[in-house]
Amino acid sequence: MDLPTLQQTLRDFAAARHWQPFHTPKNLSTALLVEAAELAEIFQWMRAEESQAAPLNPATKERIADEVADVLLYLLQLADQCAIDIPTAVANKLVKNAVKHPAPGAASPRG
Repeated sequence: MDLPTLQQTLRDFAAARHWQPFHTPKNLSTALLVEAAELAEIFQWMRAEESQAAPLNPATKERIADEVADVLLYLLQLADQCAIDIPTAVANKLVKNAVKHPAPGAASPRG
């Protein structure tokens, strides 16, 4: 997946609809939250085993995929609006997570 190209596609999509004034970090983060809630709603009352089996149902899997895509698209737009380089942010966060949550018996990445 080419993130910069996808972000440009999203910019073009919004521009064609004159949505740019509404694509502020505040609005995009709120929309992201709403879409994440819609994803969670699919699984809300399922037992753990049911949630694991949910993608086996084609209709449910499509609903999950649609909401996952919505979450990702809003996240990409939010990162774009905030000038966040996603690969760099992810790499940095993985290092921070490794320091904060070392594997049992593993040497600390800090040295």
